[in-house]
Amino acid sequence: MSARPHLALAFLLIAAPAFAAGPPPVTFESIDGGRIQFTQLQNEGPVLVVNTASLCGFTPQYDDLQALWDRYRDRGLTVLAVPSDDFRQELDDEGSVREFCATNFDLTIPMTVITRVTGEAAHPFYRWLAEEHGVVPRWNFHKVLIDGNGEVVASWPSPVRPTDPAIVDRIEALLP
Repeated sequence: MSARPHLALAFLLIAAPAFAAGPPPVTFESIDGGRIQFTQLQNEGPVLVVNTASLCGFTPQYDDLQALWDRYRDRGLTVLAVPSDDFRQELDDEGSVREFCATNFDLTIPMTVITRVTGEAAHPFYRWLAEEHGVVPRWNFHKVLIDGNGEVVASWPSPVRPTDPAIVDRIEALLP
């Protein structure tokens, strides 16, 4: 038996951490149809990921999310809303969520279908946040900022508004 397969395996094991930076190559289903490739978003610049719910007391934060998107999208920021019913405050289906957000907030930010964000059935992105960074949403409108390299920069709990200086300062530091 040749030693080469073992050398190749050793190389892969040693090199694996270098390839493990950032979230796994995950895809979200878009509420408008199609798919959202997370790595494509992060390659364009920082991504603020927010698990949302239409019937939550924090739902007015949609206005702030849209304001961030309007202000910084041309500089590379993506604001990604991830509707979730994990805390039992989301509407019954994606059509209702899309209509609610369009009617009440005139949202144009990218949005996923209703997605699990906690527990074993969580979307792979949220499992990665939990397992690799200890970041688990405790409620709706938890915010996570990912830089263009896929690294977690910071996370903020629900009460912190998306336009809070702590978030805006971190976003601006990542933009060209």
